[in-house]
Amino acid sequence: MFKSLVFILFTLLVNGCSTLAIGTSEVTGISLFHDRRSLQKMTKDEQIEIAVNVELLLDDVIRELTHFNVTSFNGIVLITGEAPGNKVRQRVTAIARKIAGVRLLQNHMVLAYPSSLANRSNDSLITSKVKFKFSNSRNMPGFDTTRIKVVTENGQVFLMGLVYKKEAYIATENARRVSGVQRVIKVFEYL
Repeated sequence: MFKSLVFILFTLLVNGCSTLAIGTSEVTGISLFHDRRSLQKMTKDEQIEIAVNVELLLDDVIRELTHFNVTSFNGIVLITGEAPGNKVRQRVTAIARKIAGVRLLQNHMVLAYPSSLANRSNDSLITSKVKFKFSNSRNMPGFDTTRIKVVTENGQVFLMGLVYKKEAYIATENARRVSGVQRVIKVFEYL
């Protein structure tokens, strides 16, 4: 119990770096120096995430029947979560595609009722463990792991970022070795 609490606090401290407000979006201080995207693209991704979230929340059916997370990286939008049926899932896709700046949309919502808070908390813990594993990996010398965005939904880990194939391979293999990870899905854009 104590080790878990220390681990969670450490993760929050590591992830709790200062942020810079840019318009209506925030960009972490570390990412400004290490991200392979330009500041404009980083800002655009934040704007896309906000716009998709707002549009989805304005839809009564989606707001009441689904659980969703929206992540944008370099114009690639990943939607994860649960929808009770394919029509609702397709509705989410249609709304998200209309947002300016979306280059590619990957809807990985599963057909199910919204997950419980306990499941979502477990997913957050898995995300933290994957990031921790990346930061302690000896297989990735010189690679800045803040360049990889990690999203976990229902035990499935999604990896996003602008990476070289070798970096993607090592990151994927490291993520697969984390307890609780059921599957790793690459949403990388390759350099």
